[in-house]
Amino acid sequence: MTGIITRFAPSPTGYLHIGHAASAHHVWDYAGRHGGTALLRIEDIDQTRCRPEYTQAIYEDLGWLGFSWPLPVRVQSTCMRQYESVIQHLAGHGFAYRCFRTRAEIKDLMMQSGATRPAYIGRPLPAAEERDRLARGDVYAWRLNLQEIRSELGKVWDDLAFAVDRGGGLATVKADPFLHGDIVIARKDTPVAYHLAASYDDHIQGVTHIVRGTDLADAPHIQRVLQVLMGWKQPVYVHHDLVLDEAGKRLSKMAKSASLRDLRRYGHRPMDIWQRLSLQ
Repeated sequence: MTGIITRFAPSPTGYLHIGHAASAHHVWDYAGRHGGTALLRIEDIDQTRCRPEYTQAIYEDLGWLGFSWPLPVRVQSTCMRQYESVIQHLAGHGFAYRCFRTRAEIKDLMMQSGATRPAYIGRPLPAAEERDRLARGDVYAWRLNLQEIRSELGKVWDDLAFAVDRGGGLATVKADPFLHGDIVIARKDTPVAYHLAASYDDHIQGVTHIVRGTDLADAPHIQRVLQVLMGWKQPVYVHHDLVLDEAGKRLSKMAKSASLRDLRRYGHRPMDIWQRLSLQ
């Protein structure tokens, strides 16, 4: 494939709703307007919530809406060894460390420190203590080591930036990785976390433009770090508004927003969806 490549990358943790339809429209519309290609990717790394029936429903719902995509579809759960090699590379260079603190411990630590940001910055344990914790079978997560990364990158860190297409041309945004802190890149129940898997996939699939909702507008601040460390391609980011419900809240699977599957069952047509979204 040549030219602009973008992607729609839902997680099969529930059935798609009208907000997903809007997001998919933005992805395929952007690709179409620029003579590009829209890929479909299944981001099913959450082993506790993702289900095969939700994956199948994604294909059915998107097909019903009239979208098509190149095959094969990249399914993240089939790529775990690739992500593992990236994690080991980062750890081997001191850019990631084992963190044995629980979420509750980190929350308490942040409150006690009076931190103005919710982002956690930690450090590796001394080697002997880490060996003891591992020997006891203590649970840990792999986290990026931003302090070490900043020290290693030097001036490159100071110059970190990413490009955003805001409709009137490209804007350059200075990256602030500390907005996210030492993000988790893998844990026991999720062998790879979102930022690493998505960034790797965008690189390996040749994605040039990432079209997604404003809820992920801060994601490039940390993803840019991974791109530089791993020598991955730098995409352009495009952020679209989210679809809100009558109360002004974002639609979500957890809030039991009406699914496309249900709307189709009740006799709605794709045209009805687009009219409701003012995208006809």
